[in-house]
Amino acid sequence: MNALEIKNLCKSYVDFSLDQFNLTLPSGCIMGLIGENGAGKSTTIKLILDMVNKDSGSIRIWGKDHQENSRELKEDIGVVLDDVGFPECLTAKQISNIMRYTYRSWDDRTYRKYLKNLSLPVDKPFKEFSRGMRMKLGIAVAMSHNPKLLILDEATSGLDPVVRDEVLDLFSEFTRDESHSILISSHIVSDLEKICDYIAFLHQGKLLLCEEKDRLLEEYGVIHCTAEQLKTLNAGAVKGKKQSPYGVEAIVARNAVPSSWNVSPLDIEQLFVLMVKEAR
Repeated sequence: MNALEIKNLCKSYVDFSLDQFNLTLPSGCIMGLIGENGAGKSTTIKLILDMVNKDSGSIRIWGKDHQENSRELKEDIGVVLDDVGFPECLTAKQISNIMRYTYRSWDDRTYRKYLKNLSLPVDKPFKEFSRGMRMKLGIAVAMSHNPKLLILDEATSGLDPVVRDEVLDLFSEFTRDESHSILISSHIVSDLEKICDYIAFLHQGKLLLCEEKDRLLEEYGVIHCTAEQLKTLNAGAVKGKKQSPYGVEAIVARNAVPSSWNVSPLDIEQLFVLMVKEAR
């Protein structure tokens, strides 16, 4: 069963529209949602969590409609949003006392383990937490009620590289259980490249690409050539390009380029940046 299925999802605002959005997250996998500011990442997450109403389309979590079964599904979803919002006066210990009445499956032992592993103080009020500490506390809470799906919006933002690496290890460990899945958005593309099984590119409310990460890295590569040389390729071979006085850097489908051409490996950030420039 898929953890998440989104079909023909639409949401319009005065200055933005999420248009016919389709996405499937298989069970046991991590999907990274990449997009520039305003691309629709946070809007998508809020729609999944039923924080805003969709205009049309469907969202199913573990095969169940997300609105008709919202109370039941709440137990199975761990959430960390960009702005972790606990009352400023509460300590981590007091937050645990509240959460055990919020989630039937709240596990205080697991919570204390995460607090220790993430070096978080138990008795310090939330208002005195740095941004990085707030994000770590949000992650600890999200993972301490035995969720099956984690939905994370910029959850590694504000963390230093060492702590980010530790948190990414937690996420990878979480999905070793094939009944667990993660949808994570981040501007730190290198983080997503480390842990994600699938990558989805959003641009101006449209899904440019959604594919297995390893397949993306296998199917696409980078070439450096002249503008005239690029014109000799089939237009469908070029997925994005950047032109300068020194020549052209282009993302290409490897199987559509002559074997005599030198095609270099790419990273996910390169692919996204050049595809967005092409879409513009």
